[in-house]
Amino acid sequence: MTRSRAQDPNLCGVTAAIAVIDGKWKSILLWLLESGPRRPGELRRQLPGLTEKVLTQTLREMEADGLVHREVYDVLPLRTEYSLTGFGRELSEALAPLSDWGHRRLEKLAASQPVS
Repeated sequence: MTRSRAQDPNLCGVTAAIAVIDGKWKSILLWLLESGPRRPGELRRQLPGLTEKVLTQTLREMEADGLVHREVYDVLPLRTEYSLTGFGRELSEALAPLSDWGHRRLEKLAASQPVS
């Protein structure tokens, strides 16, 4: 779904919500930022395989969607931190039941796997 289509007021609410967290890294970034502000380098170290370019692009999209706040400190060297906004925390809380369901599903799948 295109980002502009995700802002269509006639769109299903679930579809609009999923558009905001669509992508490989957004849900995990939300999860990591729940515990407090993080610097981009910290986030990259915790997510092997995430390039600096993709991290920057993803955080900018999340900032444009009102989920994260970017704070730049005027010190040398420049220091940047990202944190969840109130809207981002609200989304994170809304996703908690979905996360619980996902864990139950994984447990069910593991229980149905044949033991070798």
